[in-house]
Amino acid sequence: MSRRVLRRDEKGQATGILEINYDISERKQVEQQLRQAHKMEAVGALTAGIAHDFNNILASIIGFAELAKNRLAEGTREEHHVRKVLDAALRGRELIKRMLTFTRQAEQEKKPLDLGVAVKETVRLLRASIPSTITLRTKIESDSGFVLADPVQIQQVIMNLCTNAAHAMADRGGDLDVELSDYEAFSSSSMAGLKPGAYVKLVVRDTGDGIPPDIIEKIFDPFFTTKTQGEGTGLGLSVVHGIVKGHNGHIFVESEPGRGSTFTIFLPKVKVGKALVADVDGPIPAGHERILFVDDEAPVLEMGEELLTELGYEVVCKTSSREALAVLRLDPSRFDLVITDQTMPEMTGMELAREILALRPDMPVIVCSGFGDSLDRGKAITAGIRAFLAKPLTKREIAKAIREVLEQ
Repeated sequence: MSRRVLRRDEKGQATGILEINYDISERKQVEQQLRQAHKMEAVGALTAGIAHDFNNILASIIGFAELAKNRLAEGTREEHHVRKVLDAALRGRELIKRMLTFTRQAEQEKKPLDLGVAVKETVRLLRASIPSTITLRTKIESDSGFVLADPVQIQQVIMNLCTNAAHAMADRGGDLDVELSDYEAFSSSSMAGLKPGAYVKLVVRDTGDGIPPDIIEKIFDPFFTTKTQGEGTGLGLSVVHGIVKGHNGHIFVESEPGRGSTFTIFLPKVKVGKALVADVDGPIPAGHERILFVDDEAPVLEMGEELLTELGYEVVCKTSSREALAVLRLDPSRFDLVITDQTMPEMTGMELAREILALRPDMPVIVCSGFGDSLDRGKAITAGIRAFLAKPLTKREIAKAIREVLEQ
């Protein structure tokens, strides 16, 4: 942009015209980034609202599918069909978690994760969306590839890198390799910034167009993208970089124009006991205590009552938080545990929990939250809430949480 001004001498007489040129490219870039940030904020708010409603639907599907599956003989055609419904619902749950992770609405939940299993599951999901002109191969060589990580975020890293690789090979096809192996870093390690120790090494390699040398240093910058309008937000590699750093990991990139790119991620290994690995297949814990279950969604309430009863508990259900509070006021010692949804009309789960704890400070309370719900967990725990469960839940997840709370 340019501007012309009249040049004058010391006496104020006009002596000519001065043209001043302004470089506004940086300002335009900042304005574009600000608009993009506002757009992402709006997308996040919309996603959170959709997630809450969709998770209630998934809660009913998962719960009733598990109840039906338990009543069918294993190996029958009917049991196989119900298991497929359950698998699809659980994939839907993970999809919502990924959406909310992207919009930064989901709280990070790190736990020991078998990276080999995560890679296989993610690649399985990706196969349907990657063109047949691209050969997708996996190579798992890690003996004990456990890392302390959020499963959804790690899956997002793998999906983002593979999606970018597929985009780089969209025109002529090629090879996409995802490899996992163990790596031991020593003090003389050639990888800059990699501290000595045991790592799991994840490699995503493609034979695409490659990354030009003049932009390879910018690829992890927010909103930097080589894609045209409508092809993406430009946030993919920025999100990947942030997740890897948030897991105390390191990411490196090597690329040569015309010969593809290789992204290498190192995540610190963690040791996992046999008991933790076996917990997934162990018996589902049951009990006999009295539970007050509160949720304003009738299908979720019906499913929860049947599931908890099947686990051996004596259950009273209420669709209104005020009705639940009235029951407790009549006899605060009637129940051993309260499980309440967070988002309810008239009184939220957190407000109900505060009223309950005022009546009986030692009452164990579990608050169930949709992924889109906003909760200050630190304040809630200080106030006496024993646990938070992210809806929708499987039978094993809710059974395990109940026993942990009651046995505290």
